Amino acid sequence: MLTTTLKLPEDLKARIAPLAEAEGKTPHAWMVDALRAQVALADLRQAFVDDARRSASEVDAGGALFAMEDVAAYLRGRIAGSFPKRPAAVARGKRPKRAS
Repeated sequence: MLTTTLKLPEDLKARIAPLAEAEGKTPHAWMVDALRAQVALADLRQAFVDDARRSASEVDAGGALFAMEDVAAYLRGRIAGSFPKRPAAVARGKRPKRAS
């Protein structure tokens, strides 16, 4: 373990103490857990951005494109518990006809 000094504003320190006590932790343990949670969230955000960039590269390289309406309908069906047919890729430069 490494030691780090962290200077906290008085009001923040005062807010942390009862939160830590409510969880049966010391303020130090509560802050370590809070930092650990923020690192995990930052890792998830970075993984999301990396995945988005990979997907954008695939599209830029000629990968399949799908109509938003078809994907949304598919996801709504899955959420509802059904097994709808997966959306079909659309040709580049062509837009699907919108339902009226």
